[in-house]
Amino acid sequence: MHAGIVPPHLLEQIARVASDGPADAAQRTLAIGRRVVGSREVRAARTSRPGYSGTATGLIPPHLQERVPETRPPRTAAAVEAAVLRRRVHDAQHGTALPGVLVRAEGAPATGDESADEAYTGLGATWTLFREVFGRDSLDDAGMELVATVHYGQDFENAFWDGEQMIFGDGDGVYFQSFTNAVDVIGHELTHGVVQFTAGFVYVGQSGALHESVADAFGSMTKQRMLGQSAAEADWLIGEGVFTDAVRGRALRSMKEPGTAYDDPVLGRDPQPGSMADYQDLPHDEQHDNGGVHINSGIPNRAFVLAATGIGGASWEGAGPIWYRALTRGGLPKDAGFAAFARATLAAAEQLHGPGSAQRAAVQEAWRSVGVTTEQA
Repeated sequence: MHAGIVPPHLLEQIARVASDGPADAAQRTLAIGRRVVGSREVRAARTSRPGYSGTATGLIPPHLQERVPETRPPRTAAAVEAAVLRRRVHDAQHGTALPGVLVRAEGAPATGDESADEAYTGLGATWTLFREVFGRDSLDDAGMELVATVHYGQDFENAFWDGEQMIFGDGDGVYFQSFTNAVDVIGHELTHGVVQFTAGFVYVGQSGALHESVADAFGSMTKQRMLGQSAAEADWLIGEGVFTDAVRGRALRSMKEPGTAYDDPVLGRDPQPGSMADYQDLPHDEQHDNGGVHINSGIPNRAFVLAATGIGGASWEGAGPIWYRALTRGGLPKDAGFAAFARATLAAAEQLHGPGSAQRAAVQEAWRSVGVTTEQA
């Protein structure tokens, strides 16, 4: 399952190379992450793919039932119009008991706690993107309340969606700082919740990399919409501001230029590829990031940037609706790979704009440019 905005290979590198304080913090973060995974898998199985219990009760065996895409129809325009934003932000006070002390409920004034108020704003920005642009009523499309906990753990070096709520650490102060100061991080993690309730991609190999890439795409759109940027104007960085000034790096990832986000003596060099020519075929185990889900996501990330800039204008108006339709109505199995997702985006572009449209051509050229498809636009 999803491990957080900071990939395991970065935390493992800090644990190996850094001084005692940050190294200990990285070890604690990794240990907590592993502990959360088990409970999160149970929650995800219980809540994803409405209409399926996860237990075979008839003729269809579980391994086939898992591959069946969600067929629930989208909510009506009237239902989406009536949607109401509901947020709760809690303070863990550097403990790990969830959700912690309630510090800001929906409609309450700012607390003066920067992390709590940033989380509150980021939850709202992400909810608003999905409602106003994509007609979605919260993560589950059924009005789910958005809950976040800040100041989680001691020097906790991550932020993650645990299957039911958001959790934000404050960082170690040496390599990472507060994870609430990057709205794209908040949008990214909440989008893991949307994927949980829609395509439900298995978090391993290419389907896991798609899980990460879709989260990056919608996280970046959340940031770009807040800033009023076009696809051409955007920096396409994920997690800008998460590193301290001591780190030689711009962000956790660059969607536009995978592999260039950081190059640091302690953290190492950004390992993301930008095309299938550099795809890393890694073992599907915890030691190798479940097959490199945070690494190979650079390939579909770059495809999204190329599609968004090729179509032009705002990413959430051009490529965004195509990716959203592919995610929610593309008939994708949970173990979909890059080629299957590319086909779903091409079909979505045709459905939205027509087979001979400039939008479809831009999507096709994007996937060809990263080596996922070979067909010329």
